[in-house]
Amino acid sequence: MTTSTNKPVSKLRDGSLSVAIWRNDSKNGNFYTVKFARSYKDEQGEYHDTDSFNGYDLLQISRLADKAYEKIAVFRRADQSSQS
Repeated sequence: MTTSTNKPVSKLRDGSLSVAIWRNDSKNGNFYTVKFARSYKDEQGEYHDTDSFNGYDLLQISRLADKAYEKIAVFRRADQSSQS
């Protein structure tokens, strides 16, 4: 499980939407998880992230998911190469 002190191995953005890719170590090798977020500005002008999305975000999220999937595939290939 990742903690707040860990950093993602990659972060992809599309406008106000982003996906963070996290590498997790286990006794069976590395595995990857993702977290989607949408940034917004509150009334005081401060930025925040939320994991709540509207219907208009769905196409962007699906495209980010596809890009994240491809990026994770590259990480997995690199993991396999380093184990050989």
